[in-house]
Amino acid sequence: MNNFIYDTPTRVYFGKDEEKKVGEIIAEYAPKKVLIHYGGGSAVRSGLIGRVEGYLKDRGIDYVLLGGVQANPEIRMVRRGIALCQEEGVDFILAVGGGSVIDSAKDIANGVANPDVDVWDFTMGKAQPKKTLPKGCILTIAAAGSEMSNSCVITDEETGIKRGYGSPLNRMNFAIENPELTYTVNAYQTACGAVDIAMHTMERYFCPGEDTYLTDAIAEAVIKSVIKAGADCLKDPENYEARANMTWASSLAHNGLTQCGRSFQLVVHQLEHELSGMYPRIAHGAGLAALWCSWARYVYKANVPRFLQWSKNVWNVDVNFEHPEETVLKAIKMQEDYYVSLGMPISLHELDVKEEDLETLAWRCSREKTRTLIGYKPLDYDDILAIYRMAL
Repeated sequence: MNNFIYDTPTRVYFGKDEEKKVGEIIAEYAPKKVLIHYGGGSAVRSGLIGRVEGYLKDRGIDYVLLGGVQANPEIRMVRRGIALCQEEGVDFILAVGGGSVIDSAKDIANGVANPDVDVWDFTMGKAQPKKTLPKGCILTIAAAGSEMSNSCVITDEETGIKRGYGSPLNRMNFAIENPELTYTVNAYQTACGAVDIAMHTMERYFCPGEDTYLTDAIAEAVIKSVIKAGADCLKDPENYEARANMTWASSLAHNGLTQCGRSFQLVVHQLEHELSGMYPRIAHGAGLAALWCSWARYVYKANVPRFLQWSKNVWNVDVNFEHPEETVLKAIKMQEDYYVSLGMPISLHELDVKEEDLETLAWRCSREKTRTLIGYKPLDYDDILAIYRMAL
């Protein structure tokens, strides 16, 4: 087991009606003014934003609103938020939404607190934030896990570059998670969320690391729970048990717990970031589903025992010791069939990705042939391109 530091400082308020405490919670930070940051009109139409405004007013907390965050949050919205916060004297950020809103809020908080640095430099790895504003979130979709992660993913809509960066300062001070607030998430986005949650854990599961059977058992439990919860949510969108398990899994899958003792890089996420950066209409979870099985078929021979463990413990496939590769391929097909059952794509063709764009995607993902993605089988430009072609 590798050395590791596990630090997850985000305080979670989980369960029904917990969002009603938001004024009380934020009052502890004695803010001068709060930015309420949110996405599309659904948060307004559902009445959630109005209720949040009321909770802050009840505590005498001043605030300003900024909505309009898109899927694959954009740097222009971040810059707009920074300017608004500077103009209004905002010193606390409250994100009301899912991963896109939360990531946008993180970047705004970092940009306001580090005015001498171009905020895009954080995304591009040219600088690290030294300070940040206090921030919290009210989660409305179980998917990205940004509510407890140290990561932040932002897109430059002009160039199509989508990048993520990690920092301890990206952690939310608190996350309010009421599963009932996810009832209205449509079937497609619910399925995308199930894919993303499980993928955050599977990516860690298939990174190098040995003798991590406790971490493995936690990871396998998260993956299996999401497989069940995702299907149950689609059958009954207001199944509280299913929504609750999805919501909690979202946080556990991306807060660092399922990587303790293992090396770490979200390899398929790196492939997908380039995809939805170039094609912003592609939902992140859908892109992951379209790529993962091709990645798995490309790399599994580099560590067949690891894939056998996953096949047996996650998909309950009996191991064929005479032909172990057949066992692995059967489990990968079961994973693929699960994506189909959720209504997710299993190829880039289904997402209307053009063959002529694959080389550009590989070029960008490999950072112009200067980066190799880590894993049991390291992936350079040629490998990345081969996976994109397999997935087409």
